[in-house]
Amino acid sequence: MAKTHEMNPETWLDEHGDYLFRYARTRLNNQATAEDVVQETFLAAMKAKERFDGRAPVRYWLLGILKHKIVDHIRKAVRETVVEDVEAPEIQNSAWYKAFGVPAEKPQPWHFNPRKAFEQKEFFGVLACCMAGLKGPPQRAFALRELEGRPTEEICKDLGITPNNLWVILHRARTQLKECLEEQWTKQHQETEQ
Repeated sequence: MAKTHEMNPETWLDEHGDYLFRYARTRLNNQATAEDVVQETFLAAMKAKERFDGRAPVRYWLLGILKHKIVDHIRKAVRETVVEDVEAPEIQNSAWYKAFGVPAEKPQPWHFNPRKAFEQKEFFGVLACCMAGLKGPPQRAFALRELEGRPTEEICKDLGITPNNLWVILHRARTQLKECLEEQWTKQHQETEQ
C-alpha cells in the first residue's frame, strides 16, 4: 500500500507540483494553461484518492491524470478551431492534398542546411525559441506527434479530428517552425552558412 504521507493531498503540491507543471508546460507551451491543467489534476486526484490502489508511486498516478487532462484540453481546443476551407473541391482533388493531406503547395527548399545546423549546439536554443512560438492547435498536434511520438490514429481519436485535419494542422506547425528557424538561424549565421 502507498505510504501515508504520499496519499496526503496537502503534500502533493509541494512534492509533485513542480514536476507536473514542467511536464504540462512542455506539452501545452502556455504557462496559464499548464497551471490550469495541473490544478484540474489535483482536484481530480482528490476526488479519486479512495480509488488509488497504491501499486505505483503517487507521482505516476498524478502524471497519468495530468496526461488525460492535457489530452482533454487539446481535444477541446482543436474542436473549437476552424480549419480553413480545406474541404473545397479544388483542394481535395489536388494530388498533393490526396497524397499528404495538405493544401496543394510544394514545400520550399531550406535557406540553410538543417542537418549541418543540427550539429551545432547553438541551433537548439533557436529551435527551442521557435517551438515556443507555436500556438494553438499546431502546437498541440505537433507536441503529441513529435514529442509524445503518438500515432496518427491515436492523436485523431484523442483530438476528435480526421487524419486529413491532423495533417493540415501538422503541416502548419512544420511550416511555421521552418519559417522561424530560417529567419532566426539565418540571422545569426548568415555568413557562415553560405
